[in-house]
Amino acid sequence: MKKKKFLAQLPYHLMVLPGVVFVLLFNTSTWAGIVLAFQDFIPSKGWFGSPWVGLDNFDLFFSLPDSFAILRNTVVIAVGKILAGTLVSILFALLLNELQGRRLKKSIQTAVYLPHFISWVIFATIMRSMLSADGVVNQILHLLGREESVLFLGTPSLFPIVMIATETLKEFGFGAIVYLSALTAIDPALYEAAAIDGAGRWKQAVHVTLPSLLPIIVLMATLNLGNVLNAGFDQIFNMYNPLVYSTGDIIDTYVYRVGLISFN
Repeated sequence: MKKKKFLAQLPYHLMVLPGVVFVLLFNTSTWAGIVLAFQDFIPSKGWFGSPWVGLDNFDLFFSLPDSFAILRNTVVIAVGKILAGTLVSILFALLLNELQGRRLKKSIQTAVYLPHFISWVIFATIMRSMLSADGVVNQILHLLGREESVLFLGTPSLFPIVMIATETLKEFGFGAIVYLSALTAIDPALYEAAAIDGAGRWKQAVHVTLPSLLPIIVLMATLNLGNVLNAGFDQIFNMYNPLVYSTGDIIDTYVYRVGLISFN
């Protein structure tokens, strides 16, 4: 009986297999690298030959004068990215779902998905050009009456906001895929019943759409908690400079800049 049940479910297991292999290769297998945090790691000796130092590396980090500022920057930027990315993805999915023209909807989907597949080296170069003192954004501000240019990438107070905004701009289209899929699963009869009761578009969105999306929103928010200390090395490394170290340096960039470069 168990064998028959397994054979009946075999196609589903095979469908899940590529995802399981991906997780094992690129996520689970990297856990062994955590041991480096507790060693005075020497590349030539490897994991087994490097001396064990326990929590000395953590004591060293927290004894540095910038350690708490680095942690603050990491958490602020990472949490800001999670919140902004989730809110904008949901809003975009709701607005896109309201479009009636199929070709227009597909064109917009393609346009906003594409930045996800562009590397941060390219995307950061584009953003630096747009946000420079004579870039497109400052030119628009000049047309609106502002005389002085805004140093978006050179002002410490603005830099975290720029990081959150550019990350959201790059990823919100791809993140909206999940919410668009969830929207298609909502029973149309719920909207018909709401319309009969006199609910307009806004009330239908508040009382039908959002409650139906709530389980997916909670699930995605829970999964994103794993990124609470992942503020994005690629993005910040390609966009920050010494002027914004105080608010832009995160754990990854600090370790690279102070640890690896200084060691070399």
